[in-house]
Parts: sequence; C-alpha cells; structure tokens
Amino acid sequence: MKIEILDTTLRDGTQGCGVDFSPAERIRVMHALDDLGVTYMEVGMLTDARSAAYFRMVADEKFHTVQPVVFGQTCRPGEAAADSGILQLLGECPLQVAAIFGKSWKYQISRVLDTTPEENLRMIADSIRYLKDAGKTVFFDAEHFFDGYSDDAGYAMQVVDTAFRAGADRVILCDTNGGMLPDSIGVTVHAITSRFGNRVGIHCHNDMGMAEADSVTAVLSGATHVQGTISGFGERCGNANLNTLIPVLQLKLGFDCIGEGLTALTRTARLVNEAANRAFNENEPFVGGYAFTHKAGTHIDGVTKSPRTFEHMDPAAVGNKRNFVISSLSGRAALVDKMRAFLPPEEARAITKSSPELIQLSQILRDREAIGYDYEDASASLALLIDEVFEKRKRFFDLLSFKVIVDENPLGKEYSGIVRDEMKATAAIKIAVGDNEELTAGEGNGPVNAMDVALRRALQRFYPDIAKMRLNDYKVRVLDSGATASVVRVLIESTDGVSVWRTIGVSPDIITASWQALRDSVEYMLSHC
Repeated sequence: MKIEILDTTLRDGTQGCGVDFSPAERIRVMHALDDLGVTYMEVGMLTDARSAAYFRMVADEKFHTVQPVVFGQTCRPGEAAADSGILQLLGECPLQVAAIFGKSWKYQISRVLDTTPEENLRMIADSIRYLKDAGKTVFFDAEHFFDGYSDDAGYAMQVVDTAFRAGADRVILCDTNGGMLPDSIGVTVHAITSRFGNRVGIHCHNDMGMAEADSVTAVLSGATHVQGTISGFGERCGNANLNTLIPVLQLKLGFDCIGEGLTALTRTARLVNEAANRAFNENEPFVGGYAFTHKAGTHIDGVTKSPRTFEHMDPAAVGNKRNFVISSLSGRAALVDKMRAFLPPEEARAITKSSPELIQLSQILRDREAIGYDYEDASASLALLIDEVFEKRKRFFDLLSFKVIVDENPLGKEYSGIVRDEMKATAAIKIAVGDNEELTAGEGNGPVNAMDVALRRALQRFYPDIAKMRLNDYKVRVLDSGATASVVRVLIESTDGVSVWRTIGVSPDIITASWQALRDSVEYMLSHC
C-alpha cells in the first residue's frame, strides 16, 4: 500500500529555533528530497506579494517526481475568499498544489479567531472552493484537530466534512500542540477514516516525544498521507522525524513510502542538516553515525558472527553502515573486523586474531591511549593508523614550517551597546609535495580556522578535490589538571559534502594537537574518500 510522504522541512521545519536555509541551500534541499522520492514537499509559506516571487522561482526548477507545495491560510472572519489577498496569490501561484490551514477546535476559534464556529466553517469552505476553482490540488490542514475532537467530536468531524464537501483533496489531522498519546490518535483517526476513507493525513508535533509513534498509529488506523521533517526540525520540540518514520513504515510495516529511494535516506539527512548549518545528531535512529556502532566486546563478537544478534536490520537499507568502536580494551574480533574493512579483499581474508599486524596495532593503541589518545570517535585517524601498521600510509605532503599569529583587537566591536573583543588569526604554512614547495597564508576566526584555510589553499594546486572539504566541528578536552600546562585532546569532524570523518590530536600545545587532527583529516580524505 502506498503512503504519501509530505516533507515540510522547508516550511514547518524552518519554524524551529536555529534552523535556517539560504536561498541556494533551499534549492539544494529540494533536489535532494526529489532524489529521495518523497511525494510532496512544502517549500514555504506565501505571506505577501513579495514572497510570491520565490514560488515562481521554485516553479522554474525541474523535479523528477516530487510535487512542490505552497502553504497559506484561509480567508479571515468576515472576509470573502475572493477578497483575500493571500488566497488570490495562492490561486495565481504557478505551483499546482496548495495547502491551507484552518481551525478545528472551538477553543481556538473563540480565543484566537474571535469568531463563531459557523463562521469558521464558512471560511474553510469558501477558501477551499476558491482554490479549487483556480485549478489547484488542495490540502486542508485541520489545525489542533485532536484537541478539538477531544472537546467536541461532533464539531471537529463537521470541519472535516466541510472541507471535503468544498473539494479538498486531502484533509490533514494535526496534533498541533503535540500533546496526544498514540491510543487517542488511533481511536480518532479510525473514526475519521471510517467515515471519509483514505483521503486523510496526519501531522504530529513532538512535544511529548510521541510524534513518530503517533504518526505510525495514525497510518495503522487508516491515514495514507504522512507529514514530517528531516531530523524532526520544527516549532518547539519539533515535528515527526521522517528519518525515523519512513524506515519504520517501509521496512517494519511493509508500506511503500519512497521505494528504492530509502537507500539515500542517510545521505539526505546529512545533506539537509549541513544545509541548515546544524550539527548532525549522531544518535538518530536509522541514519545516525552511532545507529549501528558497537562498543561492547560481546556485542562486537556477536555482530561479527551474525549481524542479527545485535542489529534489528541491515544498515545498508537506509544507506548507513556498521561501525565498531575500537580501543585497547576491544576484543581481537573487533580489531580483526576493523582492519579488514580497510584492506583489499585478499589481504583482509588473511587477517586473523593471531596476525602480527593485529598484535602490533593492539600495542600501539595501548601506548597511545596511555598519553591521551582515544579512537572511539576518531575512526579516520584509526584508519590511518592501520595504514601505518601495514606500511600503506601515503605521504601526500610534508610540513616544512608553519607559524600562527593571533591578533586581538583590544577595542573590539560594539554589538547592541556591548563591546566585544574581536580575534583574528593568520597562519603561514610551507609544505612540500614531492620536489615542489608551496608557501601559503590564510586568515581565519582563530588559529585553527586559519591553519585549515592555509593548508587547503597550499594543497589545492596539487590536489584540487581538497576544495570540497570543510570542517564541521571542533572539540577540545583537557585531559589532566595541570592548568595551563595541561595535555589537551582535539577532535575534528570534517566532510566533503558526502562523507563525514573524525580525527584526533593530543599534545600539551593546543596548536600542535589541532595540527595533528587537521593533518589526519586531510590525509584521510585524500586516501580514503
């Protein structure tokens, strides 16, 4: 059975704190959602004539399967739909599908709209008929539906009936406050679908952590249209997370949501988070970097023998992959598997628990952990360490010298009446690639950023692909209590827009530790990406 997926990341998702997309990133996300295979995507809310130009731009984009949706609202109390400026713009919008929201809870009608239940029904019907007469496919979002149904089931049902009679193609039942439990959702959705059939959708917010469970229950109760956002972006605690919902519906329950596009889910999730300039939550089910990562020795041993022992599904089904956390305390089975992952098939098969390379790697890990290294979340540095053990680590460049100068403006800049110090750093790096030398400088917001800019600028002449790389995250941890003389551990997360990798550096000098992690990051990209 087909379940329609409507992604509202670019509309409802942008109402979440800290979520914002540049115009270019919006287009990038649209094409990623098209490649993923969702049925619909809300691309934004039409609010005035100025915003209408954006939707005309979207209409000029070429999409394979996804249908972009423009979002708006019903006419106001006492206003005819034909006199509503927003509805006129919606009717003229070149996008075929229009979604509008209206009230279905008497409490909201009296307190927010300051009108009568009868006038609310008139607004809904008039607005939908106007858009249908304009040739639109119309989705009606019944806002606060479940609260309204709990207070007055008869009136909430009348809202749905009014919308369908006016010509709505879908009526979406919204848990706008995110306060419903799955059993209430199930009973209510079943009552609606029993009367109105399979034209009903579900839109849940996550204020109790129930959005995905509520949405699944709604589908099992007859809803055939599901709305949500990538990574659950949205107002307050967010919306239903499509990264979780789609695999549950498709892999666990057998519904067809996005077909073969499911293998692109992990890549799409990371792309959308990157476009929103958000740090990716590695603990996300299905698509997170830790979703199929195993640390306990017994778990690693079990998964090595049979993945089903500690994995509920094949990570490749959602475009993810299995990973083992490696340390000096890891069992040899974990080390064998990790080493095999970075070797050609014929060499990988030769590795056993008694291989000298494995014993050497185990000793190196113990020695390095004794001085502060931790490879649990630095698998790229570990991969380079394995290359060293097998004498396969390639020297892409040699560092001849580097210097970092930090210039702090004592006057700073004034922001909202507050004077803040402003720090700029300049790095000069001299490298050698074979017989060729390159001396380059870079400026950044701090010494590490400056080093990164300078190094990539120096290498780009020799390795043009380095231009795709950028740093995602930078973390520093003090390892002892030696105050300013403490040893520090630096972790850097990098990406080329497709893959993500993490590297580590340890030193009493934060610049040296940062250089180690940065060097590993660059070498890993050049050798493994």
